[in-house]
Amino acid sequence: MAANSMNDALESFAAEPRLVTEPGRAARVASIVEPVLAGLGYRLVRIRISGFAGCTVQIMAERPDGTMTIDDCEAASRALSPVLDVADPIEGSYRLEISSPGIDRPLVRRSDFDRYAGHVAQVEMQNPIEGRKRFRGELVGTAGDSIRLRSGDAAAERAEILLPIDEVSEAKLVLTDALVAESLRRSKHGEREAPLQPHRLHAERRQPRHQAKQRSAALDRAGATRQPEETD
Repeated sequence: MAANSMNDALESFAAEPRLVTEPGRAARVASIVEPVLAGLGYRLVRIRISGFAGCTVQIMAERPDGTMTIDDCEAASRALSPVLDVADPIEGSYRLEISSPGIDRPLVRRSDFDRYAGHVAQVEMQNPIEGRKRFRGELVGTAGDSIRLRSGDAAAERAEILLPIDEVSEAKLVLTDALVAESLRRSKHGEREAPLQPHRLHAERRQPRHQAKQRSAALDRAGATRQPEETD
């Protein structure tokens, strides 16, 4: 009975959809890695593809309690690497990075905005609301399909604003003394909590699968056209 309840809880955890997602290539990578992570008991937080110092594909994931240890990153890397090799979603070579969310984590699901109510968040919208795209203030939770954010502007008397979740392009916690103190308090009481700095695991991929195939085919063609040496 207890095992069934735990399995149900894990399935529910993995099934909660991300409401803040990525476009383009990152979306393709997300569609590949998300079911693999779910099968391991993790869930995807964010995909980020950057071209700084070569292409890096960062896959941020978490356990049900919001953590992701080095061992978890290694397990995810072992499971994801062969899947990405087959799917080959990125043109050219890239570096794969598995990461934990960290304490000033992205907020991508409804439960994230509710869980971290009382902490400061920074939210960027796709379209302006009241003439603004960027908002910063205290999370109050959610109401319907919107985030409740209490403005830190004294002139506005900390007015509460509703931000439609489906129009959020990015949202994350702001590192504050209160957030650090809560993390330390949870650690002191034996609860697992995200580290101040995210764990990262790097795995180098030298070339994508289609390039390896092209090179192999080129070698085969060269071998087929090479004339055998004459012998006496």
